[in-house]
Amino acid sequence: MRKLLLGTTALAAAATLAANTAAADVAISGSFEWTYESRSSNVTATDGTRFMTDSDMVINFTNKTDSGLDLTYRVDFHTDGAAFGNDENSLAIAGGFGKIVLGYDDQAADAYIIDESDLIAEDSAPAVGSMSISTGTSAPADNDGLKVAYHLPAMGGLTAGISHTDGGYVGGNDTTSMGAKYAMEAAGASITIGMTSTTTENSSQDIDQESMGLKIVSGDISVILATGQYEALDEERDNSGAAISYAMPNGMTIGAYTAKSEDDLDAGEEYVRSGVEVVYPIASGLKAMINVDDYEYKLGTNADSDGADVSDSGTQSKLTIQATF
Repeated sequence: MRKLLLGTTALAAAATLAANTAAADVAISGSFEWTYESRSSNVTATDGTRFMTDSDMVINFTNKTDSGLDLTYRVDFHTDGAAFGNDENSLAIAGGFGKIVLGYDDQAADAYIIDESDLIAEDSAPAVGSMSISTGTSAPADNDGLKVAYHLPAMGGLTAGISHTDGGYVGGNDTTSMGAKYAMEAAGASITIGMTSTTTENSSQDIDQESMGLKIVSGDISVILATGQYEALDEERDNSGAAISYAMPNGMTIGAYTAKSEDDLDAGEEYVRSGVEVVYPIASGLKAMINVDDYEYKLGTNADSDGADVSDSGTQSKLTIQATF
């Protein structure tokens, strides 16, 4: 009798586990990029050629509760080279009220930024080690720290969201990020306006970032105009950018882009880049990208006493093979 009871209990537990497992959908996706870069630079350390790789794997567990809530547990792994790191790890709860995201994930502004890089598949700006300036409208990069985010449900063409990253106990720097987009149709074209604002607390001076972008899509042609500002201790940058892309009937995409950043507090410091891109679909899930960037960085008064900081200009050419799974 005891053996029968134990056996029945084990079967019931197995059935329950199977039922709970079946209720969740699991999706695994990944990407891998191999790049050959050739750069002509006035700085010896960045003059020449090199190989690079960039790879990523994402696992999504999704489920729907009895009350109608959509749950998504997402893990994003950086798998490049010999390294294996957990980039993002979050839970999203979505329903008629909108969406709440808890965990390590993008700040809210990321979902609403419109800048020149949105039309460029492989946008990696040539930087200079000594520079203290942006390379695009929405630079510097996002903060993937532990946070809570809330995104409103779409109201007509309007979407918006806000997030808060807690810096921890005394001495930590909190970050509040927000953004909004408005999409509409006019004269046969799709028009989207995006605005973002992010503030990170700092004991010396808060770090403030703002951006505004306009995207127009008419048939196979897309255009973006964008502007942004970045303020921090000894930094007051004005950024602007523009891009255009054309989707050809054979599946190829041709793009051109430009970006400029100036620091008003470091007189004469300026970064300008312009480039072109061709994206060629080799097969389903496999494509080749060719990018050519001309750039110029002027040091201005952004110089340390050791004299290591220098101006630079040159050309960066890249061939990238990308596979998505």
